[in-house]
Amino acid sequence: MEISARLNNAPMSAQKARLVGDQIRGLPVDKALNILKFSPKKAAGLMLKILESAIANAEHNEDADVDELKVSTVYVNEGSTQKRLRTRAKGRANRILKRSCHITIKVTEFE
Repeated sequence: MEISARLNNAPMSAQKARLVGDQIRGLPVDKALNILKFSPKKAAGLMLKILESAIANAEHNEDADVDELKVSTVYVNEGSTQKRLRTRAKGRANRILKRSCHITIKVTEFE
């Protein structure tokens, strides 16, 4: 039984979010929550909320014991990219890419 939670169009690049996702993959839920609470990265705050949502989904929908849950999979896919222009000298412009990503976290019970 895998229970998931997902956030679409998170306002950060997928590369930055994957760094945090790699830290919590395969850990018990209590250790993963502890790592995310004390991480200084922006992605950690978003993943904390997604992980708490996945835990709540498991507890409410599947009557799972919270102490027996672990993070089974974490994957981060690229979302859409907003293209913006920044004016530069002599009538030129530089392109700014505002990237987004889709974050999915799945939890499962220990076997």
